[in-house]
Amino acid sequence: MEPNHHYAQSAALLERAKKVLAGGVSSEFRKYNHPHAIFYTHGQGSRIYDVDGNEYLDFTLSQGPLILGHSHPHVLQSINEYSAQGQLFAGQHLKEIELAEKMNALIPSAELMRFCLDGSEAVQTALRVARAKTGRQKFLRFEGHYHGWLDNVCWGISTPSADALGSREQPQVYPWTQGLPERVTEEFLILPWNDLALVRKTVAEHHQELAAIITEPIMCNNGCVLPREGFLQGLRDICDEYGIALIFDEVITGFRVSLGGAQGYFGITPDLSIFAKAFASGYPISAIVGKREWMQLIEEAKVIHAGTMNSGNATVAAALATIEVLEQEQPYERLFRYGQKLMEGLRQAAAETGQNLRVEGLGPMFNTAFADTAATTYEYRDTLSFDKAKLGRFVAGMHDEGVRVIGRGLWYISAAHTEADIERAISTARKVLEKM
Repeated sequence: MEPNHHYAQSAALLERAKKVLAGGVSSEFRKYNHPHAIFYTHGQGSRIYDVDGNEYLDFTLSQGPLILGHSHPHVLQSINEYSAQGQLFAGQHLKEIELAEKMNALIPSAELMRFCLDGSEAVQTALRVARAKTGRQKFLRFEGHYHGWLDNVCWGISTPSADALGSREQPQVYPWTQGLPERVTEEFLILPWNDLALVRKTVAEHHQELAAIITEPIMCNNGCVLPREGFLQGLRDICDEYGIALIFDEVITGFRVSLGGAQGYFGITPDLSIFAKAFASGYPISAIVGKREWMQLIEEAKVIHAGTMNSGNATVAAALATIEVLEQEQPYERLFRYGQKLMEGLRQAAAETGQNLRVEGLGPMFNTAFADTAATTYEYRDTLSFDKAKLGRFVAGMHDEGVRVIGRGLWYISAAHTEADIERAISTARKVLEKM
C-alpha cells in the first residue's frame, strides 16, 4: 500500500536520538510504531500530530490514559493553577485529600489508599501487603496478564510457541526479558485464566503458601478478553474461603469501564486494587486502594510504602480534574455506544472484504486480531493462533491512512471521539482491508 503519510523528520530525529537514548526511545514499545518510532508535536481532542505534519485520528490514547482525549482544557487549567503554588512539597497538600475522598466515594474497595507513580510500583506494594498480612510468600497469577515489568511479574507474558506452554495444570513460564533472577519464579504460581475449576483445585492444594490472587478483571493486554460468567465471583469466594487477598489490577479498566472501575461494573469487590492510566489524563500517578483491614498494615507502618515523587501537585491536580470531568460529563454510555458501533463496523468491513478479522472486547476498549478460528477468546492460549504479521500490516495500513492504533491490536475510545470519528475509522478500515 502506498502510504499517504511521510515520516522523514521523525526518521532524522530517531537517528539523532539513538546517539543518546538507548534505542532512541524511553519505553521499549515506542520502537514499534510504524514505520519506526514517531516524534509528536501536539495533541488536541481525538487527534495527535507528528513532526512531519501528519494528523492522526488517535485510538491509542497514549496507551490508554487519555480518556478525555488530548489536552482537555479543564485538566490543563487545573494543573497550571495548582503547579503555580508549588511542584512538590515532600509533605501533604489539600488536593491530595480531595482526590482520596473522591476515590473513596467512587471505588467499592477504596477504604484507604496510597498514591504512587506507576502501576508496576503499586502492584509490588499490593503484593507486599498481602504477604505481610497472611504470612505467606507466594501469589497466584494468570498467563498473559500484565502486572508491570518488574522481576517477579515479568514471566508468563509471552511464549516461544503454543507448544512450549506445557500443561494447563503446570504451565511452563518464560522470561519476558533477559536479566531476570531465576529465583523469583519461586514467588508465584501461574495458571490459564478463566478456568475457575482449575483455580479452585490449585488453591486447595497450595493455599498454605498463597498470600494473594492477582488478576486483570478484563484481560486487556492480550486480546481484551472478558471474564466468564461467575469467574470473578468465584475468585472472590476462593479468596474468602482461604484468607487470601484478591487483587484487581485495574491499571487499564480503572475509570475506563465505569467510575468505580471494573469492580464497580461487575459488582465484585477485591481486597486490594491498582489504579493508573485513565486516572490522570497521562500524568504519572497510580494508587493502591483497598479495604481497611488490608491497608492498615501500611497505616501502621508494618508495611513500608514511600516515594519522594509521590502525590506531586501537578499529578494530583490532573487526577482530580480528570475525575471531575468524568463525573460531570458522565461519558460512559457514549464510550460504550461508540465503541460497540466501531466494533460492529469493523466486523462488517471484514465480512465485506473477506478478511478474517475478529473484534472482541467491551467497547471503551477492544481488540482486533486476525484468526481463522471463530471460537471466542477466553484465555491467553487462545490468542496464540492470531496472525500477528497480518495484524501488523493492518495497523501499518491504518497508520498510513491517518488512524493510529496500538500495534498489538488494542483500541481505546475517549470522551473526545465523535460519531464522525467512528465512521471515519470504519471506512478507513474497509479501505485498508480491501487492499490487504
